[in-house]
Amino acid sequence: MTSRYDSPFFPPSTPRSVQGGVKARSVRGAIGTSWWSARFIEVLESLGVGGRLQRGRNYARRGQVISLDIDAGIVAASVQGSRAKPYRVRIGLTAFGKAEWAAVEEALAGNAWYVATLLAGQMAADIEDVFAAVGLSLFPRNAAELSLDCSCPDWEVPCKHLAAVFYLLAEQFDDDPFRILAWRGREREDLLGRMNAAAAAGGNEGRAGSPLTEVLDTFFVPPVPVPVRRSSVRGALLVDQLPPVDVTVRSRPLADILRPVYAALRASAGPPNQP
Repeated sequence: MTSRYDSPFFPPSTPRSVQGGVKARSVRGAIGTSWWSARFIEVLESLGVGGRLQRGRNYARRGQVISLDIDAGIVAASVQGSRAKPYRVRIGLTAFGKAEWAAVEEALAGNAWYVATLLAGQMAADIEDVFAAVGLSLFPRNAAELSLDCSCPDWEVPCKHLAAVFYLLAEQFDDDPFRILAWRGREREDLLGRMNAAAAAGGNEGRAGSPLTEVLDTFFVPPVPVPVRRSSVRGALLVDQLPPVDVTVRSRPLADILRPVYAALRASAGPPNQP
């Protein structure tokens, strides 16, 4: 159904200019560069609202969004349209409860890779599997899981004001994936603290809880002897002589990531010395 705001009898109005608004960095093409922000935008684009998305991108790039705040279960924004009074925008998403987050934190604490990637401003490609394993979904699976509201007179949902906030959210998620987790109900410091507590409860007190000054003598000592393996293939790279490591980087085995590096190091060192 076409709303009266898409009708030729009601041509698009020009929004009032905003000084110091929240402006998208992207000036053309898609907004959001990471896989997790792209996953979020997929939900918006699945609504099939056509030209509204384009106008929403234009609003985001013009800086029409005056403010944008993320809290547990709610994103609140103020968007300047063509009227004098800015529109109030709300995007709701169910925040997880204490028991649900406890299950997630225990699962994340079992693999330091998730903590390391988050602290590096990234999100592991398989982090969704952690949430799925405890019966949850990190991202909204469809529009039905979102509560969308705008005070503008347009009766179609989402309107261009909601779409503008969606796109700016995608860029903010690019900058800091912890904002997605905060929307689901867990702030950065709370999450990291609870994950450390979960790791300690699981028997990792010595590694996670002891001050560095108390473990200097053993800090670089492996907890178990490192196995010595001889390759049966003459000239094999060192990375191929190591025991299997169950670590992936963006769904690729760690050894596959390191192999070109070791090959380049060997090439720069020249031919090996002959006995």
